[in-house]
Amino acid sequence: MKKTLRIGLLLAVSLVLVGAGFGQDNRPKIRQEIVKLKYIDKEEILNVLYTFLSNTGKISPSPRSGLLTVSDTPENVEKILEVIRELDVKPADIQFTIQLILASAEADPGKSAEFITDDPLIKELRSLLNFRFFYPLDSSYIRALDREYSEVTMGREAELRLALRPKHIKEDKEDLIQVETRLHKLVPVHDTQAAAQNPYTSVTLLTSNFTMKSGEKTVVGVSKLDGGDKGLILIITGKIID
Repeated sequence: MKKTLRIGLLLAVSLVLVGAGFGQDNRPKIRQEIVKLKYIDKEEILNVLYTFLSNTGKISPSPRSGLLTVSDTPENVEKILEVIRELDVKPADIQFTIQLILASAEADPGKSAEFITDDPLIKELRSLLNFRFFYPLDSSYIRALDREYSEVTMGREAELRLALRPKHIKEDKEDLIQVETRLHKLVPVHDTQAAAQNPYTSVTLLTSNFTMKSGEKTVVGVSKLDGGDKGLILIITGKIID
């Protein structure tokens, strides 16, 4: 009887100790960090960060700022912080040199002094295309940030619009630039009522997605003009600025 009472008393004391906070050593430790994103949008990174959470982990983004509150085991929080350090970096600053070349099957007497003859790239194009004569139409520069659209107006009558969006990629220690490019031409609208709202309409001359090395010159594409007797050649040089 006394032995039974002693066992019951020990069980009661054990339950009291657990309720008071003892016996909780098996619970995982929780670490909480508040992180402010500097460059990357939280919507772009949250789906990646969620994959590192445990069942009890939590990420609470602030709706009006770049603050993230991360709560989880110390190991998982450290992994999440490492991913943030890797992805939340200053976007690359990229400089593009844009060249527009007018190509023709027949010589233009009024532009004979503008012939491009010594450029190695033009020599290669002359052997590949059905055009014999190449004239510089316009050139310009664009400074663009990684994954953001930039636009420049070109042409002798400011009738051309070039928009591009670069994406910086590190591959085998080499800097590559993926570029989305669209070249449009503004054409006057002849409809009087439509012209009252907008006197021009936009015609797409060329669209291209390509990858280039930093510092490389690339022929993006050729758009035929005037029924094919002339062509507009877009050449881009891209360089990542440190």
